[in-house]
Amino acid sequence: MPRTPRLDVPGVAQHVIQRGNDRQACFFRELDYIRYRQDLHDAAAKFGCRVHAYVLMTNHVHLLVTPDEAGAVGRMMQALGRRYVPYVNAAKCRSGTLWEGRYRASLVDHERYVMACHRYIESNPVRAGMVSSAGDYRWSSFAANGEGKHDPLVTPHDTYLRLAADAIERRAWYRAFVGETIPEDELEAIRLYAKRQRALGSETFQSNIEHRLQRRAGLGKPGRPKKESVL
Repeated sequence: MPRTPRLDVPGVAQHVIQRGNDRQACFFRELDYIRYRQDLHDAAAKFGCRVHAYVLMTNHVHLLVTPDEAGAVGRMMQALGRRYVPYVNAAKCRSGTLWEGRYRASLVDHERYVMACHRYIESNPVRAGMVSSAGDYRWSSFAANGEGKHDPLVTPHDTYLRLAADAIERRAWYRAFVGETIPEDELEAIRLYAKRQRALGSETFQSNIEHRLQRRAGLGKPGRPKKESVL
């Protein structure tokens, strides 16, 4: 049975999730995190993808990425795998796949949903009980978005930049926002839309995606949306 193509629109952010095979580790030592981040930076630059937020967990990765053209995220992830997986296999004297099948990706509305995904991604280590605050975790974009530290991998999203004109005020708002407990319905929505690889956002956003791609974007029954009658 052919795979269903992912929803993919240039200029629209995607929440990308990639897990280790059978939920096993994909990072084993500090150098692995450094290498993955560098490989991701190179692949994103090569294929025209802007990374706004990320977290590298022990056995999975979350990214918030905006592609300049359709297919760019897929090419970025493929190139990343071709560099990082052989590196890990050689270092660990292992062979075979590192990742659990295809990565998952959901489109994200540029309004409040982009910021919701920022928080979801960067607070992941806190929810996992690894640290007490997002700033305590080294392998995420929080240091760039929340503390203003230089990270060549991170390109701020326009929605993030609109939080405040002043960078200090923007980061202060952002730190407080990420430190808040995520509402349960927001957690469930982000997880469900990522799992189903649908468009997370308002009904207007979903309708626009369906009109552009002529495919279902929301959490409805599978299949093409009905075409409008031509008068």
